[in-house]
Amino acid sequence: MFSKLHKTLLPVLLLIVLITTGCASGTSTEAATTGDEVKLTLGAYTTPREAYAEVIPLFQAYWLEQSGQKVTFEESYQGSGAQSRAVAEGFEADIVALSLEADITRIEKAGLITHDWRSESYGGMVSTSVVAFAVREGNPKNIQDWDDLTQPDLEILTPNPKTSGGAMWNILGLYGAAKRGHVDGFTADDTGAQDFLLAVLQNVSVMDKGARESITNFEKGIGDVAITYENEVLVGQQAGLNYELVLPSSTIRIDNPVAVVDTYVDKHGTREVAEAFVDFLFTKEAQEIFAKHGLRSPDPEVAEATSATYPPIADLFTIDEFGGWNEATPTFFGDEGIFYQIFAQVQGIQTSE
Repeated sequence: MFSKLHKTLLPVLLLIVLITTGCASGTSTEAATTGDEVKLTLGAYTTPREAYAEVIPLFQAYWLEQSGQKVTFEESYQGSGAQSRAVAEGFEADIVALSLEADITRIEKAGLITHDWRSESYGGMVSTSVVAFAVREGNPKNIQDWDDLTQPDLEILTPNPKTSGGAMWNILGLYGAAKRGHVDGFTADDTGAQDFLLAVLQNVSVMDKGARESITNFEKGIGDVAITYENEVLVGQQAGLNYELVLPSSTIRIDNPVAVVDTYVDKHGTREVAEAFVDFLFTKEAQEIFAKHGLRSPDPEVAEATSATYPPIADLFTIDEFGGWNEATPTFFGDEGIFYQIFAQVQGIQTSE
């Protein structure tokens, strides 16, 4: 089975495909302001596209009323890691809305974000989610928790961590659950967590470049279960798709940051409107829209009002379980990181069979 994964992964590792509405890596956006009109370029990960489709018109109306300026948006959506690298390498986004802090940090290290974006509301995290499962209608494989992912002849979808922030969250979610003692049959330590990761990866049949592409393939009938963002499942259900959501007993909280890209807003003359847009994302109105589109809100009042949709997790942990992204990224996703060591083992096992 893993030969399918290997064939799928190779082109993904070689190519980064931009899913945009008029943007591409290396695009130069000069003179974005003309007095009565201003253009903002948003570089985002794929998952909250529907939420931004609803938030952006509200901000446009707000900004027109406040300033008399018409604001237009150029929007680019792709896997968080790929989007982060595109901006760091020259895609001139005014604002980035990504899946995880490490992808913002990459842009900081490139010298493009120079302000303290973490000083925004809720540490700059505009939305949250959790790692969950999408299963077929009626849950025919009876997947209730992490340990069910190791059953024989199961086909799992999860994105590629080279390009997808969601994939990185998925790996840390399953690893942390095992290490914290919430996966039957595996010891509650790093050895047990690595054994569990190996067992799950042996059942992975497809790795797409982003979380949205992964759930789209699942919607097409590929696989038995998709490890994904909770909100991807909720958005699909809202669209009338008949798969089901399974929340594991132990999982990681996904924190999604947003930041103004200082170098590019200063180049384009868009700092004022870009900062206003980021501030607008933290208003009750915008937070309610994120919650409507499957994302948990960091705003306590909105979270309380939507608690029926977003039940608590018995054992919810955060990236701090791994020492933060500064430690987790090289430990798990560096060239010699835990994920790639285990991935190489799986390739070896499949090759020898």
